[in-house]
Amino acid sequence: MGSTGSIGTQTLNVVRRHRDRMAVEVLCAGSNATLLVEQAREFNPNTVVIADEGKYAQVRDALKDSDVKVFAGEAAMIDVMEMESIDIVVAAIVGFAGLKPTLRAIEHGKPVALANKETMVVAGAIVTEAALRHHVPILPVDSEHSAIFQCLVGENSHVDKILLTASGGPFRGKKREELVGVTLEQTLKHPNWSMGRKVTIDSATLMNKGLEVIEAKWLFSVEANDIEVVVHPQSVVHSMVQFSDGSIKAQMGVPTMETPIQYALTFPERIESHIPRLDFANYPNLTFEKPDRDTFRCLDLAYRAIAQGGNMPCVMNAANEVAVQRFIDSKIGFLDIADHVEAAMQRATFIAKPTLDDLLQTDKTVRNQ
Repeated sequence: MGSTGSIGTQTLNVVRRHRDRMAVEVLCAGSNATLLVEQAREFNPNTVVIADEGKYAQVRDALKDSDVKVFAGEAAMIDVMEMESIDIVVAAIVGFAGLKPTLRAIEHGKPVALANKETMVVAGAIVTEAALRHHVPILPVDSEHSAIFQCLVGENSHVDKILLTASGGPFRGKKREELVGVTLEQTLKHPNWSMGRKVTIDSATLMNKGLEVIEAKWLFSVEANDIEVVVHPQSVVHSMVQFSDGSIKAQMGVPTMETPIQYALTFPERIESHIPRLDFANYPNLTFEKPDRDTFRCLDLAYRAIAQGGNMPCVMNAANEVAVQRFIDSKIGFLDIADHVEAAMQRATFIAKPTLDDLLQTDKTVRNQ
C-alpha cells in the first residue's frame, strides 16, 4: 500500500534484490498512475489499485496487454487486503488514509509491516486490540521503531525507558524568530534522510517525532512519559532501550530505510544486504541533546494529545495533515502549523472512548473546520 511513495519504492528495491525470496502480489498507489504502471510492468503483480478513480482508465489501458487486474478507489484498496495469496502487507500510505486498509488486512490475518505511523496515532487502541484478537504481528518499519523492536528481541526484562532519537531536521538549533518566513524548499532539505514531503515537513516541525512517541506507546505497551526524545544529528543510533538494570541497548547503522524494511519483511531472519556498512571512522563524534520544545511546539502538542487520550490524537493528526498541506500550498507559514494544530485541539469535541466511526467522524470534522 503506497507503492509509488518513498517507502513503497524502497520496498520494491528490497524485493528487486531478493526475487528468490519475495514476489509482489498487489500494488496500491494514490494518484501516480505513470509510476504504478511502470512498477506493474516490472514486478507483474496479480492486481494493482489506483486510489484516484480519475486515473483508472489510464492504468487499465496501459496494462490491457498484461494479465494484471486493475481496480480503482478506496473501497477496492480495502477489499484487496482479503486476498488469500497475500503473505504480508507493507502499509506505506501516508496519513489517515492508511487506517481502514490496514485494519482490513489485520482482520484477515495478514501480518503488517507498518510504515504508516498515523494508523497507530489515530486508532492505536483499536488497531492493537484487533491485532491481538486476530493473532497478527505488526512489524515496525519506521527506522526508530524498528530499532526499538530489534533492541527488544530476546529480552524479557522490564523496560525503564525508550530513547527515541531524532535528527533535529533542517532547522535544528534555530530559534522561532529565525524560522519566520522559511520556505518550503528550505524545509524539504533534510540533512540525513530521503523521505516524502509530508514526512520531511513533519520532521522539520518535530511533529514526526511526536507521532512516533504515540506510535511507540501502542507498539511496545509503554507509557508516553517513559519515552524520551533525544536529538542525535548524525542519525547513526536509530533508537535505544534502557532496561531495569540501567543497561542501554542501541541499534545502529547508516541512515537508510531499506534496512528496517528488509528486517520487517524477513523477520525473524537477517539476510544479506547491499547497504554500505557503518564505518565509525566517518563518525568520530556521536552527539546527543535535548529537543528545543519551545521553538518546535508540535512535540509538546503530541505529548498533550496522548496524555488526554480518546480522540485527541486523531484531532491533532487531522489538523496537522491539513496544516502541512496548507504550508505546501503557500497558504500559511512554517510556524503557523503548530498554531493551527493547537487551535484545532482546543475547539474539538472530546470523546474519551471513541469507536472507529467516532474517529472517522472526528477526522472529517476537524479537516472541514
